[in-house]
Amino acid sequence: MNKILLFIFAAVVTACNSNRVDTIVHHAVIYTVDSAFTVVEAMAIKDGKIIATGTNDAITSQYQADSMVDAKGAAVYPGFIDAHAHFLGYGTALFQVALYDAKTWEEAVDEIVAFAKAHPEIKFIQGRGWDQNKWPGKKYPTNALLNEKFPNTPVVIQRVDGHASIANAAALAMAGIKPGDKVVGGEIQTIDGVLTGLLIDNGDAAVYAKIPAPTQKEMATWLSAAEKNCFEQGLTTITDCGLSYQDVDMIDALHKSNQLNMRLYVMLSDNEANYNAYLKKGPYKTDKLFVNGFKVYADGALGSRGACLLKHYADQPGWGGFLLRNKSHYDSLAQVLSKTNFQMCTHAIGDSANREILNIYNKYLTPGNDKRWRIEHAQIVAPEDFKLFGTVNVVPSVQPTHGTSDMYWAEDRIGKERMKGAYAYKDLLKQNGWMPLGTDFPVEDISPFKTFLASVVRKDAAGYPAGGFQIENALTREETIKGMTIWAAKAGFLEKEVGSLEAGKKADFILLDKDLMKVAEQDILKTKVTATYLGGKKVY
Repeated sequence: MNKILLFIFAAVVTACNSNRVDTIVHHAVIYTVDSAFTVVEAMAIKDGKIIATGTNDAITSQYQADSMVDAKGAAVYPGFIDAHAHFLGYGTALFQVALYDAKTWEEAVDEIVAFAKAHPEIKFIQGRGWDQNKWPGKKYPTNALLNEKFPNTPVVIQRVDGHASIANAAALAMAGIKPGDKVVGGEIQTIDGVLTGLLIDNGDAAVYAKIPAPTQKEMATWLSAAEKNCFEQGLTTITDCGLSYQDVDMIDALHKSNQLNMRLYVMLSDNEANYNAYLKKGPYKTDKLFVNGFKVYADGALGSRGACLLKHYADQPGWGGFLLRNKSHYDSLAQVLSKTNFQMCTHAIGDSANREILNIYNKYLTPGNDKRWRIEHAQIVAPEDFKLFGTVNVVPSVQPTHGTSDMYWAEDRIGKERMKGAYAYKDLLKQNGWMPLGTDFPVEDISPFKTFLASVVRKDAAGYPAGGFQIENALTREETIKGMTIWAAKAGFLEKEVGSLEAGKKADFILLDKDLMKVAEQDILKTKVTATYLGGKKVY
C-alpha cells in the first residue's frame, strides 16, 4: 500500500514539475506576429523560451509559474529588431560631441569647444551630426574656424549620414593629407590650393585610420550605455552594419562575460583583413551573436551628393556622384561570396548604384535561391529596375525615417520625375512580399516609433507633411510591425529564433502603454515601452 501511495505521489510531483514554468504573461493583447498575425491573451515561458500561447484560462490552468505578469490589458509585441543600424557607432557617439541640432556651423564649433573643455582627457576630438542642409545657404563648412579654436588638437567631425567629415589642419597633418591629394571613391576638397577640411566618403579614411582603437574597457562602457537606451526603446536584436573582426572579438568577449546582453547580427566591413579572418572559417554563431554578412558600399549619400545617379544632380549640373570602388571589385566579391554562406549586403543609394549592384547580384544568384543577399537603403531605384529585386530574391533593407528626413530637399537633388522611384517602400515590398525595416541609427534617431510613424503615415515628428510624403508608398500597420520584427529577423536568418512570439522561440518581448495597431496617428510618438524582456528576463 505504501509503495502504491509513493508511486502516486511521485507521479503527481512529476506532473506538477512538467507544468511548471518560469513566467506566465496573462491578461494581455499579445501580437504573436506568427504567419496568421494571431492575437492571444497569455503565454508561458521557461528557460528563456516560449512554451505555449493561448487564452488566459488555457495557460493559467495548464501551467504554474513563480512569476505571474499581469499585463492588465496592455499590448505585447515581439522585441523590436532593427534591421540596419550601427550599434557600436551609436555607443561610441554617446561619448563624443553631438551636433545633430546645430543650426549653423558657428554654433557647431561652439559646441565642440564646450565639449573639449568638459573632456580635457580626450586627445583626438570626434563628433557627428552636422548637416549643412539645415543651415542658411546650405553650403559646406570649411575648417577655418576649427583651426583657429584647435591649432594643435586633432578634430574630425562626421556629417549626419557618415559620408562626409570636416577635419582641422592638425588632423589632416596627422593623416599626411596634402593639397591636391586624390582618392578613389571620395574627395579631398581643395580651394585655391588650400585644404578646406571637407572630406567626402573615402576621403576621410586616412584621418580615421589615425584614431587609436578602443580598449575593451572603453568598448564595454560605450556598449553598455547603448544597450540601456536600446532596451528602453524596446529593441532586443540589432543588425550592426560594418564592424571589424577585432570589434567582433571584443563584443563576443563582452557577451561571454555577461557585460553585454543585446543580441547582434553583424555584418563585417568590406576589407581584406575581415575576409582573411572569416571566409575560411565561415559564419560564427552564439546565443547572442551571429556574424553572417559583409557590408559593402556602392556609393555615398544623397545629402552629400555622393549617391551615384544615372543622370546628373538637378541642383548640380555636370555632377552625377560616383561609385566608391571599381565595378570589378563588386563583381569579384559577389563571385567569391556566392560560393559561401555569407550574405552580401550592399549600401546603394542612387539609381545608378542600385542598378550596378542589382545586375551583379542577378549575375551570380539564381531564381528561387535563399541566400538573402541585401541592398541596404535601396533609396532611389529606376522604375525598370524594381523587378531585379524579385527575380533572384534580393532583399531591400530600408529605413523609413530616411524618407521623412530627406523629403525637405530630396527633390531639389534629383527632380520630380526620379522621386517616383525614391523611398518607394510599397513598390519594394511587392518584389518579394516581405521587407525588413531599420533606422540606420545614429544617422537617424534610435526610436522604432519614429520608424512606425514614417512607414505608416509618412510624416516626421513634427507631423509634416499634412497628407504624408508620397503616401502611395506607405506600408500598413501590420506590414510595418512585421518589418520591425519577423521580417527583420528573416533578413538575418534568425526567424526560427526571434521575431515572433511562438512556442520554441526566445522569449524576447515588450509591453507598451499604447497599442500600435490601434493608436491614433497623433499619439504614435507618445507610445512608451513599459517593460522589455530578453530571453524571459526583464531588462528594462
